[in-house]
Amino acid sequence: MLARLPSLSAQTLRSLSARLFAFMMIGVLAACDLAIPSTGGGTGQQIDPGAPINVALLVPGGSGSAELDAIAASLENSARMAIADLNGVQVNLRVYNTGRDPARAAQLATGAVAEGAQIILGPLDAASANAVGTAVAPANLNVLAFSNNASIAGGNVFVLGNTFGNVSDRLVDYATRQGVTRYMIVHQDDLPGAVGRDAIASSVRAAGSTVVGIESYPFNQQGIFNRASAIASSVNANNAQAVFVTDSVAGGLPILATALDDQGLNPATSPFVGLTRWDAAPQIAELPAVQNGIFAMGNAGREAAFRNRYETTYGTQPHQLASIAYDGIAAIGALAATGDRGALTSASLTRSAGFRGATGVFRLRPDGTNQRALAVARIANNQISIVEAAPTSFGSGGS
Repeated sequence: MLARLPSLSAQTLRSLSARLFAFMMIGVLAACDLAIPSTGGGTGQQIDPGAPINVALLVPGGSGSAELDAIAASLENSARMAIADLNGVQVNLRVYNTGRDPARAAQLATGAVAEGAQIILGPLDAASANAVGTAVAPANLNVLAFSNNASIAGGNVFVLGNTFGNVSDRLVDYATRQGVTRYMIVHQDDLPGAVGRDAIASSVRAAGSTVVGIESYPFNQQGIFNRASAIASSVNANNAQAVFVTDSVAGGLPILATALDDQGLNPATSPFVGLTRWDAAPQIAELPAVQNGIFAMGNAGREAAFRNRYETTYGTQPHQLASIAYDGIAAIGALAATGDRGALTSASLTRSAGFRGATGVFRLRPDGTNQRALAVARIANNQISIVEAAPTSFGSGGS
């Protein structure tokens, strides 16, 4: 059992949700920038196994935004913590503040190459990652970006963020084994919602199950209330066994859950499945509509260990994206420790066994996306519990 949650009224949650509509989490913004085709495709630098590895860390600081500066600091702290954990591998880390400016990111990445960088870690958002990949491809460098936008993955760009497709694959796999074959997809009418919708549909069809309907709503409070009756009716009319929602707890999910409950949605017969992490605001578990619902998260034990270690080291909590920087350094260090001159090449980065990261094992795929081992969590009786633990390795190869 993860937590015993405080009691909150539906009215309180409505008020909280309305305030949260004023912004979206940076993690979502980083994950869902406009899809931009990736170009370039170097195979990666050769290294001297006896020499330090030069890593250029591109973070979103320097734009004047206190929030982006805080994220940048958290990413850098996490990367340095990972370096301290390496055994027998030396890393020279140079940090470059790109803001969220693709042109600046590309310029700084080109400068990093001139200064001897052998691999790029970062930047944060998809457009910048794509620009950086293009800029450094002629120099034969790989890019481990913090984005989780699969549309810019490929060539010399690998995304470290947990992709929507990875989450939906995991949840559909679990739900299928519980007998769920009929899914209703409900998404907010914006880019993250559209990307999430398509990822869910792909996972459902790949599992041999059925998308019985797709419903959307405007990304605002009144829009959700206006659409709630039609969405609930569609769920019931199509005998949906699960309602797969794309929205987040920092967006419209609390309002959607409240509105669908008001329209009589039965979570016992049509439970929610969540594409985003609901434990980011655990008060959501008080809502009747999310009872019996499931979502995915990392290895809870490793997440807690990372968070505690970070807090002990730096005296503050890590940003939710900080662990991705740790993972990038962990992968680089694990490969360099093999003594292979090709440690930073695409062939090495995509080894099937993967790597041990801050929140569990993960591996990079040849198409530039990633697979992360995820746990499945369920809400019941206003509590969040793990119903299926995250795998600790990939198949027989382990990690």
